Amino acid sequence: MAEGIRGNRKMSNTSTPSPAAPSRPPREWQPHMWEGCDFFAWARLLLKNRFLVSLSLLYVAFIVSFVSIWHTLLRWLQEALYGSKLDRTPIRQAPIFIIGHWRTGTTFLHELLILDERHTYPNTYQCLEPNHFLLTEGLVKRYLGFLMPSRRPMDNMQAGWDRPQEDEFALCMMGQPSPYLTIAFPNNPPMDQEAFTLEKFSSRQREAWKSALQRFYRRVTFRDPRRLVLKSPTHTARVKTLLEMFPDARFVHIVRDPYVVFPSTCNLWRTLYETHGLQRPPFPGVEEYVFRTFNLLYEALERDRPLVHPTRFHELKYEDLIRDPVGEMRKLYAQLELGEFDRVQPRLEAYLDANRGYRTNRYPNLTPELKAEITRRWGEVIRRYGYST
Repeated sequence: MAEGIRGNRKMSNTSTPSPAAPSRPPREWQPHMWEGCDFFAWARLLLKNRFLVSLSLLYVAFIVSFVSIWHTLLRWLQEALYGSKLDRTPIRQAPIFIIGHWRTGTTFLHELLILDERHTYPNTYQCLEPNHFLLTEGLVKRYLGFLMPSRRPMDNMQAGWDRPQEDEFALCMMGQPSPYLTIAFPNNPPMDQEAFTLEKFSSRQREAWKSALQRFYRRVTFRDPRRLVLKSPTHTARVKTLLEMFPDARFVHIVRDPYVVFPSTCNLWRTLYETHGLQRPPFPGVEEYVFRTFNLLYEALERDRPLVHPTRFHELKYEDLIRDPVGEMRKLYAQLELGEFDRVQPRLEAYLDANRGYRTNRYPNLTPELKAEITRRWGEVIRRYGYST
C-alpha cells in the first residue's frame, strides 16, 4: 500500500483532477490530537517518521513530548489505583459496530443510536485520553471545556468532549498501529496500512492489538456498563477480527453515493492534515489514497460479511436515512433485535427537530474526467449498491 501511495504522486499531478474544497466556516482553535499520546506512543510515532517535523511546528512536538510524559505517569497511577478490576470488567452485551467508508453518515448514525438510554459510547475525551480518563475526565470537562471547538473542522457537526468519537483514535494514543498515524506526517509515506485488515500482522501483533482495544472497551464499560455503540470507518475492514473478539456483535453498515463520498473524503484528509499534521502538507497523493482505501475497505467487507449471522448485520443507505430517519431506524432495530424501538422514538424525533437546520458541505460539480475516473475505479461498488453511473 505504501508503495502505491509513493507512486501515486505522479498520478495526482497528471491523471486525477483534484476536487475543490467546500467553503467552510472560520476554523476555531483546537489542540493537536497527538497531545493525548503517552510517551511510548509518541516516541514510536517520531522514530518511525525520522523526526521530520516542519520547523514551524516544532513547538507542537515540544508540547506533545512534555505532556506525553504526564499521560504515562497518570496511566500508571490509574492502573495502580484501580488495580486488576479494570481488566476483569465484563462486557456483558455484545457491542454494536457502525461501519462504512468515511463521509457516508457514520457519525450521524452514531448520534442516532446513542439516543437510546440502553446504549453507551466512548466520547471524545475518552478516545483522545484513553490512558487515564477514569482519573481526569471530570476535572478536564469541568475546567478545560474551552479547549474543544464547538464544531468539527471538516464540516459543521457539533464537537465537544462529550460527543461520540471513533475508538481508532484511542488506539493511536495507546501506541497501537493505525492508518490514522498518517495524519501526523502527511508528507511521508502512509503509516501502518497493514492495520486496516490486520491480515499481515504476526499472531503476536494481532493479539497485542486486540488486547489494547479490549482494554479500552473495558475501561469505558467500567465507567458505564450499558451496551457499547462503536464507530470507526477503519473497522469496516476488520469484521473478522471483531467477530473473534465479540462473536455476537452487531454490525450496521451505511453506504452513500460514491460520487459524493470522493470529494468529501478528499476534503476530510486535507483538513485533518492541515489541522493535526506535524508537517506543512502539500497534500501529495490524497486522491489516489482515497481511491485505494475505498476499494480496500469494500473488498474486505465483502469477504468478511458472510461470517456474520444475518440477524447481526444490517445495511442502509445514507440517502434513505436522511429521507426517513424514523422509518430506517425502526428497520434497524427490528433487524438487529435491539429491543423496543418505541422507547427511543420520542428522543429520536426530538433530536431531529433540534437539528433540522443542519446543512451538509456543498461541493462543486465533478468534472467529467474525475467522474469517469470514479466510475472506472469504483464501478463495482457503485453498481452493487445501485448508484447511478
